[in-house]
Amino acid sequence: MAANPRAGQPAQPEDLIDVAQVVTAYYTKQPDPDDVAQQVVFGTSGHRGSSLDTAFNEAHILATTQAIVEYRAAQGTTGPLFIGRDTHALSEPAWASAIEVLAANEVVAMIDSADRYTPTPAVSHAILGFNRGRDADLADGIVVTPSHNPPRDGGFKYNPPNGGPADTDATGAIAKRANEILRDGLRAVKRIPLTRALQTAQRHDYLDAYVSDLPNVVDLHAIRAEGIRIGADPLGGASVDYWAAIAERHDLNLTVVNPLVDATWRFMTLDTDGKIRMDCSSPNAMASLIRKLNSANGDYQIATGNDADSDRHGVVTPDGGLLNPNHYLAVAIEYLYTNRPDWPGSTAVGKTAVSSSIIDRVVAGLGRELLEVPVGFKWFVDGLLGGTIGFGGEESAGASFLRHDGTVWSTDKDGIILALLASEILAKTGLSPSQRYQALAEKYGAPTYARIDAPADREQKARLAKLSAEQVTATELAGEPITAKLTSAPGNGAALGGLKVTTENAWFAARPSGTEDVYKIYAESFKGPEHLAEVQEAAREVVNTVIS
Repeated sequence: MAANPRAGQPAQPEDLIDVAQVVTAYYTKQPDPDDVAQQVVFGTSGHRGSSLDTAFNEAHILATTQAIVEYRAAQGTTGPLFIGRDTHALSEPAWASAIEVLAANEVVAMIDSADRYTPTPAVSHAILGFNRGRDADLADGIVVTPSHNPPRDGGFKYNPPNGGPADTDATGAIAKRANEILRDGLRAVKRIPLTRALQTAQRHDYLDAYVSDLPNVVDLHAIRAEGIRIGADPLGGASVDYWAAIAERHDLNLTVVNPLVDATWRFMTLDTDGKIRMDCSSPNAMASLIRKLNSANGDYQIATGNDADSDRHGVVTPDGGLLNPNHYLAVAIEYLYTNRPDWPGSTAVGKTAVSSSIIDRVVAGLGRELLEVPVGFKWFVDGLLGGTIGFGGEESAGASFLRHDGTVWSTDKDGIILALLASEILAKTGLSPSQRYQALAEKYGAPTYARIDAPADREQKARLAKLSAEQVTATELAGEPITAKLTSAPGNGAALGGLKVTTENAWFAARPSGTEDVYKIYAESFKGPEHLAEVQEAAREVVNTVIS
């Protein structure tokens, strides 16, 4: 995809949403239950859409919350429900709708004690904290967020008692029931006015519980002792209060670079496609922070960014700019598994199938087991919860890891601890994460990685999602013999929902898009950019042969 000519440039008035229009559409537009585009659909991180497209409206949230109430009852989940929201314009209206339904169904909602924003990892942390040591009356949660999506979007995701993203069995059941409720005109929805609903809710200090516990997962003492100068940019998201509290509570030399919250995100630079998107792994979306670091006259040794719900991280260094997410995952893994002496030797490393193979080489060098799973953080939940996985990471800059003592911290992605880890690495080793990556690249090879899109209609996408390895007859990829053809993940046998083909020095993976008439090609080569281009072209040929 060619970059928009204005990518990386500050947003202009014409790029901004009309917040009143977006919120009004939430309450006034009624979805057509028979239109696929207007139904409740849970992707890898919940139901997402825009009220302007009649894809995220009050009816959707009322129906989905009622479906969650029924689902949790069927699962025997009888404890409170921890609920948080991010800073998108649609998040507070959807949060209010959910509270009304939860209260009417006599589910105790645990809302933020300061009536502020709650990062996704803080909700996961709260669920796990409540459930620790309990066998009954377990809690679960809802996070109202579309993550890094544009300002016009809303999102709604469910976290069961394990604290992580719900699996496909849960989301499938919830979505199916929500759409039934929509078709029946919401007659199954129980609801009371918000003023009454809030009287039944309980207050929880998400911020204090999370921030005070941080020394048990990141070495804040080392960061403080070395005086690491940190610039933290919440990108207008839910971590805004958290970074200020972290600096004050733990006496860190940390500046909140941009403390503004504005539902239009007028302070952002445009992403690669010309849209406002709070993607902290995108150099274009992070352009303003990169420029600030480069012009800060040495004020910051590390700069970090988070997306709107703080489940993703971006790390910027003076010597390396914005680290590629895959590169930082490799650095974090190498550092953690050599600097967490209380983690058992059997603790594995989790990665998604479309993450860089430099991770495979680093893990092999560490003598650890690698668990490669399909796309989606839900695949790491059980391992993190049981302490059998020390680190789980996705190529899209989402990861979490265990506490110092080898027990679970969060079972959802945590962009805050990954951002703080960058400063711990600098404090403990004297090297920035980008310098640590260069050392890894010299040892294991420097991969070139990219993701592109290729056209495919709905039938072709369906065929790709259901491929068997036997359907792929190619024996060579970009001049190298094919070593594996995978349609299920080697780490857990779960379906990839697509295809991955590997050689000694390269690989590609192809997955159908859930929202567009394209399939996504992830590809990597350890032989340079020209070879990567050959891999991408060969990938198109292989995939088109089997889906056409």
